[in-house]
Amino acid sequence: MGRLYLIPAPLGDNDPREVIPGPVLERACSIGVFVVEELRTARRFLSSYGLKGRIDGLEFHLLNEHTAPSEVEALAALFRKGDVGLITEAGLPAVADPGSALVALAHREGVEVVPLPGPSSLMLALMASGLNGQSFAFRGYVPAKTELRREALKNVERTSASLSQSQIIIETPYRNDALFRDMLEIFAPSTSICVAADLTLPSALVRTMKVADWRKTGLEIGRRPCVFVVLASR
Repeated sequence: MGRLYLIPAPLGDNDPREVIPGPVLERACSIGVFVVEELRTARRFLSSYGLKGRIDGLEFHLLNEHTAPSEVEALAALFRKGDVGLITEAGLPAVADPGSALVALAHREGVEVVPLPGPSSLMLALMASGLNGQSFAFRGYVPAKTELRREALKNVERTSASLSQSQIIIETPYRNDALFRDMLEIFAPSTSICVAADLTLPSALVRTMKVADWRKTGLEIGRRPCVFVVLASR
């Protein structure tokens, strides 16, 4: 029975050697079967990891938001042939990522799951925010529809205030600015927001300010990978 290796990917167009430990790159290059969220991205990642000359000999299986439960179950057969690598679009697999279904399957099948270290935009944003790193919650994506998104943000702020807890939110890049505008409109002036965009890249931006100050300065985030950390005062 093979093992399931959770293989990190760079958060952007980094040289993998800048953000991925050498032993992780070596392990990734020793695997021949991969479950991936997007084929083109995975091939590009693995080519940059050192598999460019062998890329056409690798075996790829897709697992994304369109994968049916029955198709996920069928992936159990892969472990009977050997080790399998799971790769997401960026960062660590199985966090806000459909690959978590494969990890759950591996546990049900008695397959050893091996998480490999790499960049996490969530933890990088939290550690750079200056907000509460003792108590925090990952809220994932908020709803796309405006009314539902605003209601979700009100709940985020209430929870943060009642627990004195940092709330971590991510968003699809093309909705970054709509989400940020809603935050500035809905949140109290004293609530703190950290905007952490393009983490690990030369264009990285990490800035924490209270809503009152954000309203004065403003910010156009654009379509950059971004994490928001929110901390409301009681």
